[in-house]
Amino acid sequence: MAIAGIVVVLGSVIGGYVMHHGPLGVLWQPSEFIIIFGAAFGGVLISTPMKVQIALVGGVMNVLTGKNISKTNYLELLTLLNEIFQMAKKDGLLVLESHVEKPEASSLFKKYPGFMHHHHAVEFLTDSAKIIIVGGVASHELEALMDSDLDIHHEETARAPGALSKVADAMPGLGIVAAVLGIIITMGAIDGPPAVIGEKVGAALVGTFLGILASYGFIGPLAAGMETLNQDEAQYIQCIKAGLLAFEKGLSPMIAIEFARRSIMGSERPGMKELEEALRKKK
Repeated sequence: MAIAGIVVVLGSVIGGYVMHHGPLGVLWQPSEFIIIFGAAFGGVLISTPMKVQIALVGGVMNVLTGKNISKTNYLELLTLLNEIFQMAKKDGLLVLESHVEKPEASSLFKKYPGFMHHHHAVEFLTDSAKIIIVGGVASHELEALMDSDLDIHHEETARAPGALSKVADAMPGLGIVAAVLGIIITMGAIDGPPAVIGEKVGAALVGTFLGILASYGFIGPLAAGMETLNQDEAQYIQCIKAGLLAFEKGLSPMIAIEFARRSIMGSERPGMKELEEALRKKK
């Protein structure tokens, strides 16, 4: 949908321009592109550390490829939690120790490849399970520990879309910079024929156009898309938290799974029958 949105933005803007009989050649101003996007890239290098830049690129790619968390992902997660809880109830918590110590080598986790792609969710589940296995931690203290982990993760993941939002805010200003430079060049040719002066003024105004279009048509929406994906991931981990806390308090596996299911937003929440069918197939 992100790629479709980009096509719609370009089609609407360029299509409307052509409908007004605007010449497309005038919009091709490589120097304006270099000034605006080069300055924006340099600003990112100045203001953000390398790890945030890497997260920013990864976040943009996730938005463009549509890597959102679906109902299928939640069904897989709930099935995994059910298997963990059933195993712990039947054989004791210690049976989970080998699985949570090395999840990448665990026969249990290998059955859920979709879950293993969510690296922070894997860390959150295994680290929290280790605390439960060790014991001696009250439920409210365990919940506070989980909340602290979630807060830190939210703060960390918010840096990349925040940096991209700042770039979006700066783009109109950089467009003005490009336009001003174009006007300076125009002033040097002020004694030329009107057609030449008009062409140079038009090229300068393309800079302003590009800055505003890039800000509100592309970069700003990409930053918002990254924020939405981060919120989806936080909700995914929140589901793990709800299930683990319920099980740690002594509730039965199925009731703990229901606590986890009820923490999912309605658009992605599997129905009880869907969950029962998924558990039956897994068995």
